[in-house]
Amino acid sequence: MSLTAFIQILLLGLALGGIYALMAIGLSLTFGVMRILNLAHGAFMILAAYLAFWLFVRYRLDPLLSIPFMMGTLFAIGIILYRILFSRLAGRADYTHLTILLTFSLALILEGLMGYLWTGIYRAANPPYAARSYSFGPWYIPAGQLYAALTSLILLSILWLILYRTRFGRAVRATMQNRIAAQIVGVDVNGVSMITFGLGLALAGASGSLLSFLFPFFPSRHWQWIAILLALVVFGGLGSLPGTVMGAFTLAVISAYATTLAGPTWSSALFYLALFLTLLVRPQGLLGKGEAP
Repeated sequence: MSLTAFIQILLLGLALGGIYALMAIGLSLTFGVMRILNLAHGAFMILAAYLAFWLFVRYRLDPLLSIPFMMGTLFAIGIILYRILFSRLAGRADYTHLTILLTFSLALILEGLMGYLWTGIYRAANPPYAARSYSFGPWYIPAGQLYAALTSLILLSILWLILYRTRFGRAVRATMQNRIAAQIVGVDVNGVSMITFGLGLALAGASGSLLSFLFPFFPSRHWQWIAILLALVVFGGLGSLPGTVMGAFTLAVISAYATTLAGPTWSSALFYLALFLTLLVRPQGLLGKGEAP
């Protein structure tokens, strides 16, 4: 492989890594604060992709401009779901198991609803920049992928500012480190959990807007996405936000090289292999610290 080709693959892998990081960070955040492994995260991404696609086809609203609407809509849905469903389970000994079953059920319900409303046909928005690319000497990057990566980095930066520069962010980080200790010092753990769950779905909404023009989608595609996202967060460390970002960039770049050298079949298989090896060799992931109280 020439140096030019090596750098080209690296550029594409890094751009995709930024997008994957945004997709996975909401899942990791929800688990870190609430110990909820949200198996419906991918389904909410696909739902947001359908909504962004519908807004684009019906009103010609650019998917990038629909991100605030998607984030607000899914944030509200997250708050409602938490208050109706998850808050009732808090404190139960089988909380983790019940939330896994509950989010699995939500994923199935969303899949059926999307199949009823939009059928199982492949969809993809096609804004003008989706077919363009930018050249940098001998290298290039698709415009849509570049815009999506920059948008992802902006949203990740805003999330970082919220978590590390606000009082709410301190409460979130305290809850992630130790829920009992945070509650003892006066943190409203239930309120933090509710807002965090909404925030996790809001990030899924933003990811869905990007997904709508980056990848073809259909209702049951969410199972493939949740498998990839689980590989990212487990590889980086469940509940570790820096680990999730690091895992997303690392696996995206490795996947890009594997796809080029061994074929597109390895693009998805590599994520599943990384999930298997991580659970086998280092279950806490790259930056995970084991189970918190």
